[in-house]
Amino acid sequence: MKSFIPREIETLWTLFTAPVVWAVHFLVCYVAMAIFCAKEMAVEISIDMMRIGLGIFTLIALVMIVVSAFLAWRQWGFGSDDPPHDDPTREDRKLFQGFATLLLSGLSFVAVIYVAIPLIFIAGCQQ
Repeated sequence: MKSFIPREIETLWTLFTAPVVWAVHFLVCYVAMAIFCAKEMAVEISIDMMRIGLGIFTLIALVMIVVSAFLAWRQWGFGSDDPPHDDPTREDRKLFQGFATLLLSGLSFVAVIYVAIPLIFIAGCQQ
């Protein structure tokens, strides 16, 4: 299968990509809403515009996590080998890293959705 993303991108750093995306998403959402609610009368942006902006940011974060999951799935060999990958070989380390990254990507995807849920249900800032 020919891919437009080179295999050299699959390093140890790919393991941390999805959790970092979730952490940045978490901080941006909660800090942006905290500042918005603290300065509600001074800012000319409505709560609906904040929701739309953070919704777009959430979609971008989810796409980044899906790309990370695809890279992990590719590194894992598209699921061709079943875990555990516990032999002391380079190949098993690569497969283990791909599998672990795939699991972290799934967890981060769910975490981003949970962070975004208040954007749907909270009607406005509480005074």
